[in-house]
Amino acid sequence: MSTTLDTTRAELALLVLYLNKAEARDKICRAIQYGSKFISNGEPGAAQNVDKTTSLARKVFRLFKFVNDLHALISPPAAGTPLPLIFLGKSKNALISTFLFLDQIVWAHRTGIYKNKERAELIGRISLYCWLGSSTCTSLIELAEIKRLSNSMKKLKCNDEQYEAKLKKSNERLLALVKSSMDLVVAVGLLQLAPKKVTPRVTGALGFASSLISCYQLLPAPAKAKMATWLGNRQKLNDARFSIGATLPLDHKIIRPVALISTQF
Repeated sequence: MSTTLDTTRAELALLVLYLNKAEARDKICRAIQYGSKFISNGEPGAAQNVDKTTSLARKVFRLFKFVNDLHALISPPAAGTPLPLIFLGKSKNALISTFLFLDQIVWAHRTGIYKNKERAELIGRISLYCWLGSSTCTSLIELAEIKRLSNSMKKLKCNDEQYEAKLKKSNERLLALVKSSMDLVVAVGLLQLAPKKVTPRVTGALGFASSLISCYQLLPAPAKAKMATWLGNRQKLNDARFSIGATLPLDHKIIRPVALISTQF
């Protein structure tokens, strides 16, 4: 019973760390938003109302978030990065920063602060084009990085630790490529550039899948795996002691290691 309680406490602590991130809450709301768009298929009703209200609520999470990419834009690139990748990276930062800044004006219009409807709609479309551009840049960056990793892995042995590390990075890059490709199509759907092919239902489905990937990427998986391994080892030791007539109580301060986990995912 104590073991189950301690395990639950540890898992809840990881969940608290996860939900304390504004980015994580935003992506959960994004999944709700696009899931509702998929259900509504652009038709009026409860699902469409959920889509619209959740979209408006998400904009609050993103207030002043453009500063993050603005800072990345003026920061020096990592040493050894090829010039084309630097250009794509800076373009991505500029576009996503512009998107987030203009999105604040859209939020101001929807809340009644900014009254000019025509200009707000124009700004909204410009912001979506910026997001489309940033998603394109992200896809190209991920493709290039996967190619670089693949070339470097050819020089390493399969069982080498460095090979395993690069393979893990390559898988992460591949997942990011899938996500950015989905976001690109979602942007096309929101802009209605191909309304017959990218319908509201297609937009909703891809947006929902992309949101789930984002939620997964934000999970503290390494910390969670480490905690599960630690608990498993303690339980095995406890069982061994119990089999010879002595019980080793689990450390009730199990939550302490969780508190040391970085919240920067």
